[in-house]
Amino acid sequence: MTEQTENKKPVLSKNAKRKKALGYFITILLLIAIITSVYWFFFVRNYEETEDAYVSGNQVIISSQVNGNVSKINVDNMDFVHTGDVLLELDDTDLKLHFQQAQDNLASSVRQIEQLGFTVKQLQSILDAKSTALNKAKGDLQRREQLAKTGSIDKETLQHAKDAVNIAQADLQATQNQLAANQALLGNLPLREQPAVKNAVSALTLAWLNLQRSKIVSPVDGYVARRNVQVGQKVAVGSPLMAVVSNQTMWVDANFKETQLRKMRIGQPVKLVFDLYGDDVKFDGTVSGIEMGTGSAFSLLPAQNATGNWIKVVQRVPVRIDLDPDQMKKYPLRLGLSATVEVNVADTRGKVLREPRASEVLYQTQALDYDLSPVNTLAEQIIQANAGE
Repeated sequence: MTEQTENKKPVLSKNAKRKKALGYFITILLLIAIITSVYWFFFVRNYEETEDAYVSGNQVIISSQVNGNVSKINVDNMDFVHTGDVLLELDDTDLKLHFQQAQDNLASSVRQIEQLGFTVKQLQSILDAKSTALNKAKGDLQRREQLAKTGSIDKETLQHAKDAVNIAQADLQATQNQLAANQALLGNLPLREQPAVKNAVSALTLAWLNLQRSKIVSPVDGYVARRNVQVGQKVAVGSPLMAVVSNQTMWVDANFKETQLRKMRIGQPVKLVFDLYGDDVKFDGTVSGIEMGTGSAFSLLPAQNATGNWIKVVQRVPVRIDLDPDQMKKYPLRLGLSATVEVNVADTRGKVLREPRASEVLYQTQALDYDLSPVNTLAEQIIQANAGE
């Protein structure tokens, strides 16, 4: 009996240890589940995160408004420029010639209008003389008709008098038509309102503007990038020469899965970490808009089941995140930088779509506005010099 009892004790001890270990294991699992649940409830449930996020911004593509060969380049990549700074210059030899031609054309137009005015005055004088001649011919005809009644003149002389009246009337009518034609060209408009003069002034203004546009300026403050133009290169209107990137207007395009957008609203706070600065620098942002389509919908070849290139996968939708301007000044960003974005979706009172925007200008520049007073003064001087004023 003693030997059997001694053999059972180790067995009971092993079972107790297994039960105790199992209890510990279950307790640990429960603790892990509780901790995980608490962590999910307080730190995960109201947050949506993605690493598919990149910095975007306005790239102002610089192009020429006139054709020409590049004669000077004043900036290079990574240079900071202010609004109105001259980035490059084109050879303006042809533009100066066109400007001089426009001045000569204006002078010629003014002289032609002045000449037309003198022609009208001359025709009016001729018309008065021919009207007098017609009255004289009519008087001669009346006298000869009286004489013809008494047989004092022959029929041939009477016929000559009638022919003279007809010729004088035709000559007067031709002069009247010629005068009307010249008056129609002049109208009742003053010299500066004449269409020919106004067209010449417009051509002069355009030639002057093209001459100014041979100096290509920056429309915004920013940093030069993607310069691909070289000295001597022939550039055409609209051809891209370089870009100016403003470091003040940048945002983040975060591509969230469509399953993450259920609670996402405009105005929700965002925390961002950029790989450039690491976890030590956290940016504050705000959801400013959710795109109206997935990335694949706006791609060059959108997915379509009919063409066989459609696969059922979770799509991503771009969400625009506005950044804090003060933080961007302290920690400058670059286009294309990657980021980790975390949106707090606890407050769902915001809108899913943007409200209709009031009629306001988002971006504008005055660098391309030219003061026309110099060319207007020049045009007035040309008019006065050729009009004899």
